[in-house]
Amino acid sequence: MQTLLEATKTPYDTRINTLSGKADNNMRASIHYLTIMVVIPLYGIRVCPFIETLTPMQVAIPIIAVITAQFMLRALLISKWVDQAPLKRQVNRLFWLELIMAATSAMVIMAYNEFVYGFPFLESGLKIFFGVTGLGFFAASDLALERERAVAKSIEDQNITLDVDEDYFPLTRKVALFASVSITVLVGVFMLLVVKDLDWIVRNGDTVGLKEAQISVLKEFAFVLAIVLPHTLNIIRSYARNLHTILHNQTAVLTRVTMGDYENHVPVASNDEFGVMAQHTNTMVQRIKDRTVELARTRDVTILSLATLAETRDNETGAHILRTQRYVRALAVALKDHPRFVHLLDDETIDLLYKSAPLHDVGKVGIPDAILLKPGKLTDEEFVIMKTHAQLGAEALEVAERELGSNSFMRYAREIAGSHHEKWDGSGYPLGLKGDDIPMSGRLMAVADVYDALISKRVYKPAFSHDKAMGIIHEGKGAHFDPDVVEALDAVEAEFIDIALKYGDQAEAAQ
Repeated sequence: MQTLLEATKTPYDTRINTLSGKADNNMRASIHYLTIMVVIPLYGIRVCPFIETLTPMQVAIPIIAVITAQFMLRALLISKWVDQAPLKRQVNRLFWLELIMAATSAMVIMAYNEFVYGFPFLESGLKIFFGVTGLGFFAASDLALERERAVAKSIEDQNITLDVDEDYFPLTRKVALFASVSITVLVGVFMLLVVKDLDWIVRNGDTVGLKEAQISVLKEFAFVLAIVLPHTLNIIRSYARNLHTILHNQTAVLTRVTMGDYENHVPVASNDEFGVMAQHTNTMVQRIKDRTVELARTRDVTILSLATLAETRDNETGAHILRTQRYVRALAVALKDHPRFVHLLDDETIDLLYKSAPLHDVGKVGIPDAILLKPGKLTDEEFVIMKTHAQLGAEALEVAERELGSNSFMRYAREIAGSHHEKWDGSGYPLGLKGDDIPMSGRLMAVADVYDALISKRVYKPAFSHDKAMGIIHEGKGAHFDPDVVEALDAVEAEFIDIALKYGDQAEAAQ
């Protein structure tokens, strides 16, 4: 049988266009790029004594020009190299594209400063490279996580799935890598500041006091923290948002499964261990669904087999089973919103009543053939024995209920078998129950069984008309039958007629 995962899987090279996701990504990219344009000139002045000799315009113009060019080139490269990639490759490609572009821009700025101003490569160039690439790493991480959210949303909206690689890059390693690089960037910048400040103190120690030097160093450290810390917290927040979405989807599906709903699946939207977890969850849910359907079919066949076995020993026809179970369902649906029944009847209970109703006369297998198959009216002694079929059926089904649990459908089957001959005024059998002491299922079955017996031909009587049967049932309202169930019969009278015609004895004989 095809699993849910196979049913929802799309080809490996599936591509999507996430317009809203792209818009959000472009907005975030603009913020990151503007941040680089503002921060890097200030950073360069604070860590590089050579850049410190330039005017603010000389420092800022080449940086702004290069970063602007990078931003303009970005859209073309993303559309060609990221958007056209398979879904599971898009996040990874966007990250490396952003990081490589940042490193390339840093090298261009380094080369410009070396060519125009003669700045030394190691003492000046690497500091700019470190700063631009560091901010580029934070931007690449944030934009990749934003693309991951957009891809996940598109996958969920379009009901498709990723085909997770066997050698995927685990999320745990991603987090460890980000933490390592963040610490390296922070420590590296601090080291550059320390080296620059020590050099500054050595050169100006005679004219600068210790307190002034301390304040200067603290300002520069505060500047770095003001830049690096928000970036780090932003990435942590982005990771948390993505994890929340993944875990929410997983939890929501598992919650529905515990409630018996197997029609949902977890979107496989990330090429990592969470994608694998989603795949296994979907496979598990599908197998539970298949097994539940199989068990339900086995249950239904078992019920039908037992009911048919009872009917083969009776003068009644198999169509009696089909009609009475549909009568019971019609009555239950009509009473579903009734104040007296609303807490007793829901869709699941109605279905169980429908499935259990065919076992109402299963106790007849314990009645001797001489009585059960007698062509004429039973004597008083014989009728006493015949009445024991209700208790026999209830006791047999009670044994099965103990094995399956009191919440199983056998509870309703036992109630129906044992109480469908009880009467509202307490004059019925086998226990002489009265009013609401009679199980709801038995009260419904009583009307259904009597109606069908009245309109059906028996060896001891002709078939009555629908109107005559309704008249007899109305005579028993409040005595034999629950008055509210009789009123429900009035409400679904046309449905009873249709059921009787569709599943009549003649139709069964023709089949």
